[in-house]
Amino acid sequence: MHPGRVDAHQHFWRLARGDYDWLDQSDPALAPLARDFEPDDLTPLRRANGIGRTVLVQAAATMEETEHLLGLADGHPEIAGVVGWIDLSDPGQVPVLERWAKRSAFKGVRPMLQDLPDTEWIVHGPHPAMVQALIDLGLRLDALVKPPHLAALIRFVERWPSLKVVIDHAAKPTLRDGWQADWVAPWRTGLTELAAYPQVCCKFSGLLTEAAPQQITSPGAAQDLVAPVWEELLQRFGPQRLMWGSDWPVLNLAADYGRWADIAGRFIDLLPLPDRQAVWGGTAEAFYGLERPS
Repeated sequence: MHPGRVDAHQHFWRLARGDYDWLDQSDPALAPLARDFEPDDLTPLRRANGIGRTVLVQAAATMEETEHLLGLADGHPEIAGVVGWIDLSDPGQVPVLERWAKRSAFKGVRPMLQDLPDTEWIVHGPHPAMVQALIDLGLRLDALVKPPHLAALIRFVERWPSLKVVIDHAAKPTLRDGWQADWVAPWRTGLTELAAYPQVCCKFSGLLTEAAPQQITSPGAAQDLVAPVWEELLQRFGPQRLMWGSDWPVLNLAADYGRWADIAGRFIDLLPLPDRQAVWGGTAEAFYGLERPS
């Protein structure tokens, strides 16, 4: 195992908690996700693929889930960071951010922008006091966005240059629709503009679930599908602002943990050693302020 390697994006959930509104257990397409996923489920997968630590990201738009995740981090040192949820529109929640920030595992928040009907919410929805609190407390923002959200995210980033932002899942390019589809131009333009802001990083994660099943029937086919995304990200952000993540267990809808780690490694491991180390963990360490393993 490589103690320096970090899975910069994974989830746990316990269905009985009841606040995973997106996880419709009656939907056959989501059947692989309709069970509990706990740290002991990830441990053998993580170890088999040389991952020493993880960043645990919220999966429910509730503060109660964030408390639950922080509790998991207390008992599992491999969870190096937690990205939670809070109502950024409510300035009355600043004391909650202040309380959470006293816990070493708490690293930032993620509004579930992709699920909001207003693609420009990030521009006008967050209260300035909440954004300023994130900055003052040294916290970060994970941007769960799709191509239609990028223009608004650019405006937000421009307004708040002191807030560190990471784009989840490379802004979810709709690979199933191909490279001639309408998503391509706003995706390319948006990422180009966002990459011009040095406080913005990007996660190399969540891509196989954006493909159609017939596009990833073999590791080679999946590699070919992901290759153009990798090249676009590498060109814009460089390895020092790219971080690998699994998006497990959502990943299970398309592939298993080892398969995605192997596919990603076919790109990452071609880089010079310092750049490889950045994508596999160094970028996540620097962005989230993760404590180095002793």
